[in-house]
Amino acid sequence: MKYLTALLLLFIAAPAVPAQSELEQLISTLQNRYLRLESFSAEFAQIYVAPGEPVRREKGRLLLRKPGKMRWDYTSPEVKIYIADGRQVSEYIPAERIVTRSKITGTSDLRAPFLFLLGRGSLRRDFKIIEFAHEAPVYAGNRVLRLVPRRGQELFRELFIELTPDRQQLVRLSFVDNGGARTDFLLGSIRENVPIEDSLFVLTPPKGVQVVEQ
Repeated sequence: MKYLTALLLLFIAAPAVPAQSELEQLISTLQNRYLRLESFSAEFAQIYVAPGEPVRREKGRLLLRKPGKMRWDYTSPEVKIYIADGRQVSEYIPAERIVTRSKITGTSDLRAPFLFLLGRGSLRRDFKIIEFAHEAPVYAGNRVLRLVPRRGQELFRELFIELTPDRQQLVRLSFVDNGGARTDFLLGSIRENVPIEDSLFVLTPPKGVQVVEQ
């Protein structure tokens, strides 16, 4: 009986091991999920809202593939193509007959952070604040995180990401820049680890199209 009492006292006195918080679990699950991702395709709707400007809405299809490749095919209201091949980004607007190219490391385009989905970023390394957001999800039942980037990575002031509760699948990214303008990317028809040909990440300008290097 003395030994049993002593064991009980030892158990009661022992410091409790804190359980990992729901937020920390979600961050770890999300990071590990996209580290394992090899490719990704989705339909997207892009909504841009800025003070004093009319709302701009675009839509199209997105393809991502490791290592660091993206293709955005805009279908409405204007046809355009945006491609990142791992080294540079190219944007082609057929109506203007211009291809614009720049190094991927120097781009300030808000589409660049989508490379996180291919394991190019680290949530804990790249963001100084990660918390549950107060804004409501677009789709009922989802969770929304608010992220603030660390110094030196301020392509935007804050980022909101919306996740499904079952698989922690990302269905929305929303960027707010330093001027208060907001760009929302809503994702649907999502497919992961699908075959995507190399040729889809090559942009060959049609004859007569001007190429501008930035």
